[in-house]
Amino acid sequence: MNRPADGPGTNILLMGTDGRDTITSQEKKKFHAGGVACNCTDSLMLIHVSQRRDRVSVVSLPRDSLAQIPADRDPGTGEEYPAHPAKINAAFQQGGPALAVRTVEAVTGVRVDHYLQIDFRRFIDSVNAVEGVDVCTSRRLSDSATKLDLRPGRHRLGGGQALQYVRSRHVDASADLGRIQRQHRFLISVMHRLATRGILADPARAIGLAQTVLGATKVDQGFTPEELVSLATDLSRLSPAQSEFTSVPIAGFNPVIEGVGSTLEWDKAAAKKMFATLNKDGSLTPRNSTVKPSDPPRIGVETAVRGNTLACS
Repeated sequence: MNRPADGPGTNILLMGTDGRDTITSQEKKKFHAGGVACNCTDSLMLIHVSQRRDRVSVVSLPRDSLAQIPADRDPGTGEEYPAHPAKINAAFQQGGPALAVRTVEAVTGVRVDHYLQIDFRRFIDSVNAVEGVDVCTSRRLSDSATKLDLRPGRHRLGGGQALQYVRSRHVDASADLGRIQRQHRFLISVMHRLATRGILADPARAIGLAQTVLGATKVDQGFTPEELVSLATDLSRLSPAQSEFTSVPIAGFNPVIEGVGSTLEWDKAAAKKMFATLNKDGSLTPRNSTVKPSDPPRIGVETAVRGNTLACS
């Protein structure tokens, strides 16, 4: 199997899946997380940690992006599937985390060193393990599907309500692009929480949190709990100016494909430049950038922004 060359730094694929069979029926009802799961990735983020661990770059890959899914073999039946076009979130549904990683490597040209697979149970438990995460909003956030309803201001969200926050994509016309921005804000708040609460300074608590994040899966995600704690400790020491967040540049919508539906088309030239920068361990954001994300975000305006431009003020 041909994989991208290994470059400086560390690349981690964060996969937020819609797996919900491990949460209780009461949690499903309370946090409006019921329904039939597609067993796919609700969110995909490619996280690049620089070789010196002095910068982290987070690139979201919208779930409806058109991708060429590599040829694969069903592990159960042995049946071979040819390469085919599909939404990028379908790779996990068709071949689990291994195929999701191969698909992301194929479309980005970036070698994935590790992955983290977070389902609803792991997400809720991880947020509760740090005693909630603070988020803020300058406007009311009301979602018709998840029933999220936050007034303007700062809120500390427990695991279930945090799940509603990162899943909401019916707040306004920005849909998934708006959700990506909120997910970025949430990650910034998580990093701040880890840096200020002394969680990682307590070895037992830190290992317990890492075990919660990694879950009980028998599949090797590339991390031991100790390695994950070490990485989280290094990242928690970064200043907001040393973290940057963006989405892959989008050109618009593709023509509807039968059996696939409506998909997003990447700006191929801009995306190629972005991922080439990551492969060279470079920064996506100009050093003195003051650019802030549009609200709501617009197609073709996926500019990289530093962490401090997204934080609550």
